[in-house]
Amino acid sequence: MDEGHSGGCQCGRVRFRVEGALGRASICHCRMCQKAFGSFFAPLVSAPAGHLSWTRGEPAWFHSSNKVRRGFCSACGTPLAYDWGGPALELSIGAFDEPERIPPTIQVGLEHRLSWFSRLAGLPTRTPEEQARADGFFADIVSRQHPDHDT
Repeated sequence: MDEGHSGGCQCGRVRFRVEGALGRASICHCRMCQKAFGSFFAPLVSAPAGHLSWTRGEPAWFHSSNKVRRGFCSACGTPLAYDWGGPALELSIGAFDEPERIPPTIQVGLEHRLSWFSRLAGLPTRTPEEQARADGFFADIVSRQHPDHDT
């Protein structure tokens, strides 16, 4: 039995829960999604409208086209939803408390996929020395980000 999925924005002002199974998880490379997420693509998963509840706050909405509106937290800017008016709402995979449970199964909007996207996994990583310096920087950071999961 699927116990459901919860998530929310970076500051915690908007939280959601989806009861039951999620639908198709995708990566959209279209230019609108790139701009909406400020990233190379938008990772989205469908959630049947009747199974989604906003458990704290609600997203603000921006009509990015005549057919689509996008939900986001008005306080911290986290992209949360893509609503095309269908029977399901698309939710940002990265906004879920356990995004590892939601692997994408398809890519769409390939006409705008960045030419170097397929080479990202092969990029070099930090040397051990560089990583040690970065670890030192992060060691005393106090996060103001809402923790995954509500307490």
